[in-house]
Amino acid sequence: MNEIERYLAAAAGVETVAAGQDLTVKVDLVMAHDVTAPLALAPYREIGVDKVFDPAKVLFVIDHVYPAPSVQARHSHREMRAFAREFGFPILEGEGVCHQVISERYPLARGAIVVGADSHTCTAGAYGALAFGVGSTEAAAAMATGTLDIEVPEVQAVFLEGKLSPGVSAKDVILFLIGQFGGGGLTDQAILFAGGWVRQSTKDERMTISNMTIEMGAMLSYFSELTDADAIGPVARVHHFDVGQIPALMAAPSFPANVKPISELAGKPVSQVVIGSCTNGRISDMRDAAAVFKNASVDADVNCVIIPASRQVVAQMEEEGLTRIFRQAGATVTSPGCGSCYGGHMGLATADDVVVSTTNRNFAGRMGAKTAQIYLASARSAAEAAVAGKIVAPGTVAPLEGVSAHA
Repeated sequence: MNEIERYLAAAAGVETVAAGQDLTVKVDLVMAHDVTAPLALAPYREIGVDKVFDPAKVLFVIDHVYPAPSVQARHSHREMRAFAREFGFPILEGEGVCHQVISERYPLARGAIVVGADSHTCTAGAYGALAFGVGSTEAAAAMATGTLDIEVPEVQAVFLEGKLSPGVSAKDVILFLIGQFGGGGLTDQAILFAGGWVRQSTKDERMTISNMTIEMGAMLSYFSELTDADAIGPVARVHHFDVGQIPALMAAPSFPANVKPISELAGKPVSQVVIGSCTNGRISDMRDAAAVFKNASVDADVNCVIIPASRQVVAQMEEEGLTRIFRQAGATVTSPGCGSCYGGHMGLATADDVVVSTTNRNFAGRMGAKTAQIYLASARSAAEAAVAGKIVAPGTVAPLEGVSAHA
C-alpha cells in the first residue's frame, strides 16, 4: 500500500485496502458552512438521532455570506446557530473562511479524516489530513454516524523539485499543474505531493496548492513528509516537475485550466482586483501584496478589494502595518470571509468588468455578471495589476527582491 492507502486502512480498521475498494472510514472532523449547512438540517432530522456523533468533531462556519447581505442570509445564520446550540457543537461566525479557520484552530493529526460540505475541503491535505469534499446530505450523515463511505481512490504522485524563480509563487505552481493535467484530468484521483521543493515549502504554499487540486477533479490531495519513493509506496503513476521552469501564470477566462504565461496577457486593461480567499488570503499573500502597494497607489480606474482569510490574518496584518499600507494605497480592506469569490457580496463584478483575482475559480458568473472576465493570479501579480491598471509581469511595478520565501 502507499502512504494514503495506509492511512485509509487505519481509519477503516482494516489491514489492507486497494484502489476501487468500497470502504467506511471513521471521521475526525465534519464541517459545513452557511451555504451548505442550511441544506443539511432537514436531512439530519430525518435520520432521527438526538445528538451528533461527537460535538468536538462537528463544526459550522458562517463565512460565505458574512456579514449577511440579505434577510435570507441572516435567517440562515440564525437557523445554523439554533441547530448548533441544540446539538451542542461549535459555530464560528465571521472568524474567516472555513478552510483557513480549520487550519488555525484544529490541530489535526497526519492521516486525519476530514469531511467538509465544500468542494475546497481538500485544502487540509496541505498539512497531512485526508479531506473529502461532500454534499450537504453526506455531511449530515457523517454528523450523525461519525463515518464516511468512500471508494478508495487511485493515487498519483507529483514530485516537485527545484527552486522557484523570483516573482513566481505557489499559485503559479498549481496553475501550471492544472494546465498540465486539465480541468477534470484527475477526476476522483488522489494526488500525493512529494519532492525537494515540497519538503522545504511553507504551510501557506502547500495550502494554496492543495486548495485548487479540486480544479483538476481530484478527490483529495496529500502532502507527504517522506523523502523516499519506496517509503511512500506504490502508486498508479508518478510525475516529476521542476518548479524552476514555471513562469508567472494566470488562468484566463473562463476556466481554471485556461492557463497562460503572464507575458502573453500583458497589457490587458483591468477594472477590478480582488486579493484574498481560501486560496490566497493568508498573511504571506498579504505581505506579497503589501510589498507592491508600499510605495504605490491603486490605479484610478481600478477597484481593489482586500479580503483576509481569517481574523487571525487580520490581526497579523494590523500588527505588521499592512492594513495601513493597503488603505493608503487606495484599496478597500473588508472583514474576513469568502466575499466575492463565491459571488455573494463585497466586490461583485458587472458585465464589462475585467477582474484579476487571487481566488480559485473563474467560471462565467462566478463573481457576478456572466460576461465579466476573470483572471486568476497570485497575490503579487494581482497587486501589480491593481497599480498598473493592466496585467503586467511581476517586477514591473515593484522590485522582486525578497519576494516569496522559497522563490
